[in-house]
Amino acid sequence: MPANSVKRLAQLLDKHFERILSDWIRAQADAGLLRPELMSESEIRRQSRAVLTELVRSLRQCESVRGMDLESEIWSDTRSLLQSATDQRVERGFTPTEMAMFILALKQPIFERLRDEYEDDPGLIANDAWESSWLLDQLGLYTSEVYLEERQEIIERQQREMIELSTPVVQLWDRILALPLIGTLDSVRAQMVMENLLQAIVEREAEFAIIDITGVPTVDTLVAQNLLKTAAATKLMGAICIISGIRPQIAQTIVHLGVDLPDVITKADLQSALAYALSATGVTFSPGARSRG
Repeated sequence: MPANSVKRLAQLLDKHFERILSDWIRAQADAGLLRPELMSESEIRRQSRAVLTELVRSLRQCESVRGMDLESEIWSDTRSLLQSATDQRVERGFTPTEMAMFILALKQPIFERLRDEYEDDPGLIANDAWESSWLLDQLGLYTSEVYLEERQEIIERQQREMIELSTPVVQLWDRILALPLIGTLDSVRAQMVMENLLQAIVEREAEFAIIDITGVPTVDTLVAQNLLKTAAATKLMGAICIISGIRPQIAQTIVHLGVDLPDVITKADLQSALAYALSATGVTFSPGARSRG
């Protein structure tokens, strides 16, 4: 876009600011982007006004829209506003299409003002309309990229939270901890298991850590290796690791895989593991107390 075209667009937006803003809000409404259950119209109006104001400011400093660099300082505030608007809409539940249309809906108001302003020069209207369309397309693509990045961050954060929730360390008795595992134990979750368990051992001064794999559907070489690493790390922390929930099928699988479990105490179920730990710590129960329990 020639420099004079940039200036014309900036002047057009500045001259008809309120009219373009109102038409933009109306265009968003026509496109179904005003969703009061997610964002009030007053919020959308304030957001649209801020974006349009910053767009005018950036265009005044821009020499060529075609050669514009959205990463440059000229567009920094515009980027910041678009990113903030995108983040907010992602959290509120807007779709990627709705976010892109937030910017693209500005095309029609600009086209209409170009037509009215330069009605005697169809060639100029066509040129500036094409260039302004290109500009808004770039901004729309930027919001789409930001949306996808933000969405990916949310997904990754939720996955981390789910992993943390799925690896709870429970204190069964004084100095005895248990970590019941349910589901697949991949490398990421295995690392989380080790970190949570070691941290709990330090905080609670545990002497025994029971890892119960009753809820783990299958044990392959990777799972077995992760269990061995966790057991070794537990030993280095001064605690004894007990692996419970070794079902016959899992025992056969471990044997077929040729995985050796040296110095690792294994029990068939959590009850047996707890009984072993209690016995090792010197806790005894009378037959009557056990019956009442």
